Amino acid sequence: MTDPYRDVFLAKAEESLAGAVSEYVNGRYNNSANRAYYACFQAAVAALVDAGIGRPDQAEHWGHDFVQAQFIGQLINRRKRYPATLRETLVRGQRLRQTADYTTERISDVQASRNLARARAFVAAIQNREGDRS
Repeated sequence: MTDPYRDVFLAKAEESLAGAVSEYVNGRYNNSANRAYYACFQAAVAALVDAGIGRPDQAEHWGHDFVQAQFIGQLINRRKRYPATLRETLVRGQRLRQTADYTTERISDVQASRNLARARAFVAAIQNREGDRS
């Protein structure tokens, strides 16, 4: 049986990924970086929920540091649910999103393209793992 909370975050991840693709195709690379990161973040939340890992101390929101630490520490390193190749995706994506959102530097076509490829692989890995369990 699937967890509806997990399903909501996986659907959000898919929507964010579609937004990242659309933004990239239309040359809006800063926006693409933003949406690609959130696709990964939301997919990571879905994976954590699926693994029975909840927010710390019943916090109202999922913190970025918490999600990254738990996904990498628990689901990649300890439980081996996801491949080590995904280890840097969240950190790199967040760094690029912060550059896009908070600095005067603009994200290039190449940066956005590589980030989008990593986001697609990240979300697909979580979708495939979810499909194996349904």
